[in-house]
Amino acid sequence: MIVTYPFSAVVGLGDLKLALVLNAVSPRVGGVLVRGEKGTAKSTIVRALAAQLPTVCVVPGCRFACDPVVPDPECPDGPHEPGAGRVERPAALVELPVGASEDRLAGSLDVERALTEGVKAFEPGLLAAAHRGVLYVDEVNLLHDHLVDLLLDAAALGTCYVERESVSVRHAARFLLVGTMNPEEGELRPQLLDRFGLTVEVRASRDPEERAEVVRRRLAFEADAAAFARRWTAEESALSARIAAARSRVPGVRLPDARLRQIATVCAAFEVDGLRADLVTANAAIAHAAWQGRDTVTTEDVRAAARLSLPHRRRRDPFDAPGLDEALLDELLERTSGDDAPDGGPDGSGPGGGPDGSGHGGPGGTPPPGDGTGPETRNHPTGAEPSADGRTAAAGPPASTAAGADAPPMAGDPAPDAATATGAATFRASAPQAASQTASQAAAQVAGVAAPYRVPLLEVPGVGEGAVGRRSRSRTRRGRSAGARRPPGPVRDLHVPATLLAAAPHQRERGHHGPGLALRGDDLREVVREGREGNLVLFVVDASGSMAARKRMTAVKTAVLSLLLDAYQRRDKIGLITFRGAVAEVALPPTSSVEAGAARLRSLPTGGRTPLAAGLVRAAEVLRVERLRDPARRPLLVLVTDGRATAGGDVDRAAALLAGTASVVVDCESGPVRLGLAVRLASRLRARLVPLDSLADLGSVVRDHRKAV
Repeated sequence: MIVTYPFSAVVGLGDLKLALVLNAVSPRVGGVLVRGEKGTAKSTIVRALAAQLPTVCVVPGCRFACDPVVPDPECPDGPHEPGAGRVERPAALVELPVGASEDRLAGSLDVERALTEGVKAFEPGLLAAAHRGVLYVDEVNLLHDHLVDLLLDAAALGTCYVERESVSVRHAARFLLVGTMNPEEGELRPQLLDRFGLTVEVRASRDPEERAEVVRRRLAFEADAAAFARRWTAEESALSARIAAARSRVPGVRLPDARLRQIATVCAAFEVDGLRADLVTANAAIAHAAWQGRDTVTTEDVRAAARLSLPHRRRRDPFDAPGLDEALLDELLERTSGDDAPDGGPDGSGPGGGPDGSGHGGPGGTPPPGDGTGPETRNHPTGAEPSADGRTAAAGPPASTAAGADAPPMAGDPAPDAATATGAATFRASAPQAASQTASQAAAQVAGVAAPYRVPLLEVPGVGEGAVGRRSRSRTRRGRSAGARRPPGPVRDLHVPATLLAAAPHQRERGHHGPGLALRGDDLREVVREGREGNLVLFVVDASGSMAARKRMTAVKTAVLSLLLDAYQRRDKIGLITFRGAVAEVALPPTSSVEAGAARLRSLPTGGRTPLAAGLVRAAEVLRVERLRDPARRPLLVLVTDGRATAGGDVDRAAALLAGTASVVVDCESGPVRLGLAVRLASRLRARLVPLDSLADLGSVVRDHRKAV
């Protein structure tokens, strides 16, 4: 039997615990997105929560976990008679792997049986398995966009629809959705971020005592998992009982009009798009009130809900990190608090007995998840950190540390201090430094960046088979039909006309007479679809002295930032190489985090000589390694330079290393007298030449068109 690490034994992570519990109390909250660095116990705590959820009763033999009291009238395994039987089992924890297909997620029809046996056979997917349980998606930012859309639609509607070859299947799919991601590997689109109810930023504590406590407990669990779990039985039982009690209390919690107006005021002041933020905040506030034992939503409940529901909805630009100004939030709540009823008893304590109404002293003495009331947290709002001059700077979404105890420590254990909450994740990328800097390099300047603009489509010639994206032509499982073929495995996308044409000539030899066709397995054909793929866009940027004029480098950086934005929108991986002085540096290895590329670009210094050949050689090395890692993803080299080469190295020999690579040269040469060096370089690389001015001119046309509209 697999023993799960106890939820109560997880050290710290107060905001994450609270967000998970609010969703467990009320699934209407809409799920949790956990953003954080690697190794911060994100997966551990999600698996631990599933073990604390109340058991569910299901209809025996139903693959869709129907409730025997109120069975789904449209269940594919139904109809079920009420009271026909019941089986009690733990709530399911279903994990969605990154490489899952649409059929694995939503379910699939056995087309071969449908055609050869005349039966409609449906194989349920992971959404059906997760019904009335938890669906955990690790690295949700690495899933294909269409899978994320499908997943979030099902979570919002509580229903999964499968439409395939004139056969329609519908089944209930209500689950607690938890997604985790590492922002360094790329962000979700703002439209998809908005579909998650709550978000939490998680990072490891820098307190040695807390980190030691994390290691101490983990080693004890690995030494004897069963014995370790038994030491936390009382706290786990109390937590389960409290979640069940809060669930039953939710329908009776009242949301006064004053609190509803408060929610609307806060959401409007933070300029979030649409009304989903208002709905999520209201549902989260109701769940928080039920969790705290209240029957009426208060300002404290609204604040707790807004801290978790608004940060990721504040993102405007794709390169913006989610964040929330908590000082502004407190000001808005104070301004709109009105005549609040007292939150607690005569001593000012909340119903749970905590000093701030947070519910310390709950069942079994277990402090509720999400207290986060250590001394640093009380002095500085979570998501903000004191600056050098003592002032508190607003930062990112609510942050939880990976250490620090919310649950009571074991006998003899030290009581760790609460970790200082830090701000949103920021890219602290220093400028690339050469091993031996010259005086001119040390005095290099950093030019600013203007607003990005739209750029023309740059694509790789031919048809690829890479990851789904929006740049180059590709054979994919989504897109327009471009032909038919024999399926290499099970049929997933039947091409009906091609199947009929393959079977028709063999009817007589098969002894078939009369209407219809006699089909065999080798008659089946599947659709060959053509869509778009994402590419690896490798930027090689000249940062030498010839590019260092402040106005000129600002234009170059703005152009590259615009190309980065285009790569983000087209779902590309990107890499960044810069060359100046005597060397070329990989400023950003190939990654899905276009935001990291933008951060590196903004801090890029200029100055020194121009080692163009070194930049081309380094680009060839990076592309060679990436072809081994991901052979299906085709590269696109974007070289931004004026074509000058004033440092050692043979440019012709370096260019030969990139033969066969789709390339674009952005010509940055300006002025009345031009040498045309970038034109010659483009000819050597057999690359498309794009003058820098043309990118800017197109941007002006787009901006003028938007203003006219």
